[in-house]
Amino acid sequence: MGGLFRAGEVSVNRASIEAALAEYRDRYISDDLVAHGAVKDLQIEGERVALSLRFGFPLAGYRDTLIQALKAHLAPVVKNLDIRIDFDVAPHVVKTGAKPLPGVKNIIAIASGKGGVGKSTTAVNLALALQKEGATVGILDADIYGPSQPIMLGKAGAHPESKDQKSIEPVLSHGVQSMSIGYLVDPDQAMVWRGPMVSQALQQLLNDTRWRDLDYLIVDLPPGTGDVQLTLSQKVPLTAAIIVTTPQDIALADAIKGVAMFKKVDVPVLGVIENMAMHICSNCGHQEPVFGQGGGEKLAAQYGVEMLGALPLDIRIRQQADGGAPSVAAEPEGDIAGIYRDIARRIGAKLSFEAKNYAAMGPSISIVSE
Repeated sequence: MGGLFRAGEVSVNRASIEAALAEYRDRYISDDLVAHGAVKDLQIEGERVALSLRFGFPLAGYRDTLIQALKAHLAPVVKNLDIRIDFDVAPHVVKTGAKPLPGVKNIIAIASGKGGVGKSTTAVNLALALQKEGATVGILDADIYGPSQPIMLGKAGAHPESKDQKSIEPVLSHGVQSMSIGYLVDPDQAMVWRGPMVSQALQQLLNDTRWRDLDYLIVDLPPGTGDVQLTLSQKVPLTAAIIVTTPQDIALADAIKGVAMFKKVDVPVLGVIENMAMHICSNCGHQEPVFGQGGGEKLAAQYGVEMLGALPLDIRIRQQADGGAPSVAAEPEGDIAGIYRDIARRIGAKLSFEAKNYAAMGPSISIVSE
């Protein structure tokens, strides 16, 4: 317990600090810090206050902003404040009947109702964004017919190793572990397989890869909502799903089917990402909604899910992904990477509110203010 001291003209004690914290609202959590359980320790020694916070999602890129905002908010009641921020990504409960994957805390599916909406580019940038925020991340390229992650990760032509001849090692790129059928077959080979063979191949890639202590495994699902997608959604121990769409009416119509599919198999939908929301001219910077406006927001509102964010139709996103260094890796402090990282924090925060699997809790990671 801490004693009384004076900060300016206001007499302050533990209760007044906690009351001030309870009034603070953060952009990534739905309630105050005290009710959320983020306050882990509060020490008062004379005029010095040490505040320890712990969140359930990675937020390295938001740390300094949060510290400064909290110091400004608490300035009326405390002047000498040290803040320590930890995050601990917990495993969350998967749907009934699905067995959690060893070495993986959470599996998040990135899906779309149709192709051509930038789902794979979004998936790889979200994986990189979560990694930049401090999490340990992997990505599974589940598009057996058209694997694209090896190219986007700059690992086209890479071949995974097998140290025990029973399992395969993930391919590491930009700090992210990855696996794809594209690493195992000739790039010119057409995968002329029926649905059951595709499902079996995906399960082997998922289960035979030696994932190493992942906080999140991002699964880049194939486009559509047919038999293959439904089977994969039922057999893979998904923690949650995210739908990628464009504002175009025809894309939204298919995205609705994606939301409905996951609801049928009891996989929580964390939200919707609207890709190609606004075209930005590379010459003059003029912005124009060439595919329409507000479609993602309408979809989110209609089905009671969150609009997680919107990405522009910007030539850099395509160029950087094609070049093997997606936007978050190529320009981690750039404006486009900033959008992906904001969405990644929203995803992590929303997932942290889901029911936890307390049987497999890992160590926390600390980010300490200087």
